[in-house]
Parts: sequence; structure tokens; C-alpha cells
Amino acid sequence: MPHQIAVTIRAPIDEGRADELRKRLVEVGRAGMAGAPFRFDRLPGVHFARFFVLPEQQDLTGAVIPAGLVYLGEVDAPLGRHLANLLDVAGEGVDEVFGYCTGYPGTGASRTTRLRWLRAHSMPADAFYVNTIGRGQAQIRAEATLRAAIEEFLDGQHEDLSDRTPLQIRQEIRAYVNDTPELAWALHPPPRPALSWRAKEALHRFGVPALLLPALPALIVAAPVWAVLLRLHELRDEPDTERPAPEQLQELAELEDLAAQNPFTAVGLVKPGPLRGLTIRLVLSAIDYAVRHHYGHADLAGVKTIHFARWVSMDDRRRVLFASDYDGSLESYMDDFIDKVAWGLNAVFGNGVGYPRTRWLLFGGARDEQAFKYYLRRHQIPTAAWYSAYESLTARNIERNALIRAGLNGEMSPAEAERWLRML
Repeated sequence: MPHQIAVTIRAPIDEGRADELRKRLVEVGRAGMAGAPFRFDRLPGVHFARFFVLPEQQDLTGAVIPAGLVYLGEVDAPLGRHLANLLDVAGEGVDEVFGYCTGYPGTGASRTTRLRWLRAHSMPADAFYVNTIGRGQAQIRAEATLRAAIEEFLDGQHEDLSDRTPLQIRQEIRAYVNDTPELAWALHPPPRPALSWRAKEALHRFGVPALLLPALPALIVAAPVWAVLLRLHELRDEPDTERPAPEQLQELAELEDLAAQNPFTAVGLVKPGPLRGLTIRLVLSAIDYAVRHHYGHADLAGVKTIHFARWVSMDDRRRVLFASDYDGSLESYMDDFIDKVAWGLNAVFGNGVGYPRTRWLLFGGARDEQAFKYYLRRHQIPTAAWYSAYESLTARNIERNALIRAGLNGEMSPAEAERWLRML
């Protein structure tokens, strides 16, 4: 069973072609990325994918950051296989959209040359959240099929099973699954990610605290100094209270709520100075550690509607990109975060230019609900070309399907069997 990885490919767009490409991506989104020319539905291991245009922007010194095309994929490892599949299966679409970018080899170049170009323009994520580490795309789809098959079986056997106990009904379901060749796999637990990957993660989990331990006395001394300096910076911060333009809100609204999930994509400039640069690095490192070792089981600090999320530093750390795939509306998504993890929002976004004023980094900020929502909307990037491998499944549906499969194995008490049957 593979683990999941965040693929980020970013390339500058040929001068004067950004608007043309943006319009093309809108057409791609309307047609859907499951079919030609991308055929993402045939790509193994892809959970979600998107293409979008990062608009041209001036940094805090007035230097221009050129417009770029970005591809984001949340996929099952390994990276090399996914990049090869991009060209072998989705190559027609990939060649077309990256053809707008400076230096792309094009369809006339060899597969090896184009693969090398994609790798050269790939970027690592500073932190990557996976709803349930190790649950692959094929498993998610298969467990949805399993649930539908069991429910169809129960509907067809309703009268015959009406006088059976929960344990007897469960046994009938197990027999049905076992006797159906295309479902019998469900009587075995899913495999775990590769031992080599789990060993590496264990080394990271225990190695990072071990490396930090000798520095603890110095960190304790430095922390109050850092906190005071940070607070002085906060007092000089100027929040941006401007409302999003109506036309921007309209454009975003037209691209939302087309499936059970939505994509969220936003980018912002990091506040100036070495203190803010150091702070955002420390915060993203802490997030990376937390999501790798503590929040990989369908729960991101109390928020359970996120499938994937990533934070990517770019442009020599002048900007940070945040992207996620989440269930429901953006309004409920933002409310969920504000209610449950406002301090976490402040720790990250509080280092962004124009963010609502924070206190000691963790307080204030997102608690100014309307200002926070305006801030997110102003920094949100329209994402027309977006693909979901299971667009009708929420994170809760996926978790429930996995529990249904797990309930086919092992012993159960009558009460446990009754609770299990209620999920069907």
C-alpha cells in the first residue's frame, strides 16, 4: 500500500499569454479533466489534481514576480510513476497547458526530456496533510463499491433477514462477500505502507526531538526575546481591511460547490524582515511534524472535512501557497477552522501581509471573523481546472466505508454488530 505525496510543478508563463492560458483552463474545467485531453480518470493513484495560473505580482520591494502555471496533485507514491503517467496517459493535455510556459520542450521532444523538465520544475511542500495516511485511491474507490454492493445485497434479502440477529446478519454479509469473487478482497485488512517508508517516518518522529533536545536551554532563553520582538512587529502591522471585489467573488462562486468537495487555493506575501522569515519557517516546520506524526487519522486539530492540505514556500520564500481539498462550502470550511483552530490559522497566516492584527501570534487574527474571511477571499486564486477521483464521497463517507470493510473481519459482540449495521 503506498503512502501519499504532494506534487507541485510550477513554471513561468510566456510573456503576454497568462490571460489566454487562464481562459483555456476555464474551458478545461467545464469539460472536466476526467476525459480528453487529460484523461485523469485513467491515471492510477491520483486523488485530486488541479491546474491554475498564479498571477503576476509585485513583491514588497516592487520587483515583479512573473505569472506562472502551477500543477498540484495529491497522489499515491512514488513520484516517478506519477510523472511518467502524466505524460503517458495525460500527455496531450499536459503538453498543451505547459506549452504556454517558457522553455517547455513540447510534443516534439522525447519523453525523457519532458520528464526531466517536469522534475526540474517540481517544488517540495513545506508541510503536507493527508486525511488518512496510507489509504490509497484504489482502496477508497473499492471500499465505496463494497458498501454499495452490501447495501444492494441487504435490500434484496430484506424479508429473509428480517428475523435475524445483528450477528447473524453480519455473518450473512460475510458469506456474501466471500462468495463474490470481486469483493472477497474485503475480508482481508488493507496492507500498510512500505516498511522502508514507515522506518523513515519513525526515524523522523523520534530523531527531530532528539536533535532539538540539546538546544532546549538556548531555545528557552531565546523564546522570550523572540516573543517580545514579534509583539513589537505586530503593533506596527497594518491589516488590510479592503473587501473582495464583487466580480472576484462572483468568479469564485461559479467554480465552487460542483461536487461533494471543493478545492481551495490561495497565495500571499510574507511580511518583511528576518524575524517574520524565521517565524514562518519555524511554524511550517512544526506543522510538518504535526501532520506527519499526529494528524494523519482523519482529524486535523478537530477539523475532519479536509482530504488534503499543503503549504509551499516559493519565490525565495517571499510568498507562501496554501492549497486544500475539503468537503462542503467554503463558508462552513472557514467557520470550522475559526471555531476549532483559530490559533493555528494565526500562526501561519499571521505572517502574511495584510492579515488581521494578531496578539502574540496566536490570538486575535482569525477571531475577527469577517476580516479573516475577506483576507482569504482576496488571496484566493480561481481554480477552474480541478479533478477529483471520487467526487461524490466526503471524508466522512470514506472513513465510514473503511469502517464497514474493517467490520467484516474479527469478532464482534451483539452490540458492536448492531452499531456496525447502522453504518449501512
